[in-house]
Amino acid sequence: MINSRVEDTHFPKMNHLKVKDKLIDLKSPKIMGIINLTPDSFFAKSRTTTKELLIEVEKMIKDGASIIDIGGFSTRPNSQLITINEELERTKNAVSIIKKEFPDIIVSIDTFRSEVLNQCADEGVDMVNDISGFQFDSNFLNVVSSYKLSYVLMHCPSTFENMHRVEENIDLFKKMTRYFSEKIGLLKSKNINDVVIDPGFGFGKTLDQNYQILHFFQDLHILERPILVGISRKSMIAKKLAIETSETLNGTTILNTLAVLKGASILRVHDVKEAAEILKLLSR
Repeated sequence: MINSRVEDTHFPKMNHLKVKDKLIDLKSPKIMGIINLTPDSFFAKSRTTTKELLIEVEKMIKDGASIIDIGGFSTRPNSQLITINEELERTKNAVSIIKKEFPDIIVSIDTFRSEVLNQCADEGVDMVNDISGFQFDSNFLNVVSSYKLSYVLMHCPSTFENMHRVEENIDLFKKMTRYFSEKIGLLKSKNINDVVIDPGFGFGKTLDQNYQILHFFQDLHILERPILVGISRKSMIAKKLAIETSETLNGTTILNTLAVLKGASILRVHDVKEAAEILKLLSR
């Protein structure tokens, strides 16, 4: 029989995360709701305009989100490169609006640009979700450190141009653990200690490698960091099932359930209600 107690602590992970002046209990996983302020996000239904923003955020909070992740730059394959000003126009005001209306909600900014992070941090951002592993902007960590932000470190190839280029016939677990260990050391040197790791599903991995990560997922707890899973609606589900992205909610729920049972601390999702139901069903 599967032991489905979400709050179990048998995985050697950190059970708390400091987010500014808050200590977040991760014994029970938390949900990060995705707000895409981009016109070309891979999941069309997640694209949100400023007019709809507060309605969508309020719904996510009511459905069970503890964190709202704001993104203004689509990093899907073949996405368009936009200017810093364009990204700021999409995100800065949105952060300000959300923090004023919902001051207690944790707001994360999904960016790899230090100028975007700097200005959004001025508006009250609590954490940063960086798909680049601080590899695209040499000033990025200085901004993270200066604002004392919680930091999501994602596994990603070394350049913007190569972030979706795959490597086959590699020891993926060995490569990922070395990547995370080295970068966590660099983060510590900048006094950035409130770090969450993200395996980076869909970034520079083959279809088989994405599912390989799920196979060895529990072994990532050797890094003793909370783990974020961003698998929601991704092509690894659509391709394996030969379905459209719009049909991937069931697959997303199944894989998120597996991740929770293997010790995931944060689920980054488009569909908050369904993710909250996973946690409720697995709790005691």
